[in-house]
Amino acid sequence: MTKANLVDQVHRAVGPGLSRRECGFVINAFLEAVKQAMVRGDNIEIRGFATFKVEQRQARKRRNPRTGEAVHVPAHHVPVVRPSNQLKDQVARSHGAA
Repeated sequence: MTKANLVDQVHRAVGPGLSRRECGFVINAFLEAVKQAMVRGDNIEIRGFATFKVEQRQARKRRNPRTGEAVHVPAHHVPVVRPSNQLKDQVARSHGAA
């Protein structure tokens, strides 16, 4: 699903209350708020959906698969999205998992 598809789906769900363009503004504002919170290092928890947070990965050594040479990977921060148990259960049920 693309952002345009998401805007269309939200517009259909909201009905005549908001135009498609206004729905696009709302979605863009939401995504920007999530991005800015993560840039600040804040966690965002949307109950029943997911948790968005930033985690620090430790420095480590890896091997270059082409040369076999050891490569140092420095510590860094990565964005992480963890789905809620409720969402995981819904997805599992919809795809026939027991």
